[in-house]
Amino acid sequence: MNDAVVDKKYYQAAPPNSFADRLIIMARARIYQDFLQLCRPGRQDTILDVGVSDVVGESPNLLERLYPHRDRITALGLGTAEQFQAEYPDIAYQQVIPNSPLPFPDQCFDVAASNAVLEHVGSVENQRRFIAEMMRVARQVYITVPHRFFPVEHHTGLPVLHYLDATFGPACRLLGKPDWGRREQLILMSRGRLRQAWPEHARVGIGFTGLRLGLFSSNLFAHWQRST
Repeated sequence: MNDAVVDKKYYQAAPPNSFADRLIIMARARIYQDFLQLCRPGRQDTILDVGVSDVVGESPNLLERLYPHRDRITALGLGTAEQFQAEYPDIAYQQVIPNSPLPFPDQCFDVAASNAVLEHVGSVENQRRFIAEMMRVARQVYITVPHRFFPVEHHTGLPVLHYLDATFGPACRLLGKPDWGRREQLILMSRGRLRQAWPEHARVGIGFTGLRLGLFSSNLFAHWQRST
């Protein structure tokens, strides 16, 4: 699924200025605070943001909106991102090919971050390649995904039915949203699935972020730091 299609479908589920959009903004503010606390980027640290959106507003692209040192960010996306580049002219942007190696040498960034992208890369194998590339080019990696056990599914607005694959797919088809029920378009992420996407040897911390509701929190984070 290309970035334009993902963006358009996602923001149909959470239209700008809606209650759902307000909740997303609150969740992403917490995601950003956890990023700062875990990664502790300094003024001179370089940050790679993998998978930015070409939708402009208060909800998308949390690093670009909130981080004070935009000149240290390099952003990657699947499209040409005209709106993104117009909104953030001080941020370096590069278009990339899905499921291809990142166009950077090893360990050239201090931090690589990605928000709400890993669930869309199409397969577990692609998730592992995605993470391996982020680990290759950076000294720290911070990835967040929607949590499947949040009571309302992030992309469709469906309540509870997404807890099981057996109910989520039919519900998507019934409501005229069949693409979201296809695993190659959306992998619903649990803590177990997030851990499985990392190399077995990786010492990665996984926890809850976003709207904090214990085991039903809205998002998951994974943080990894290269051993020195």
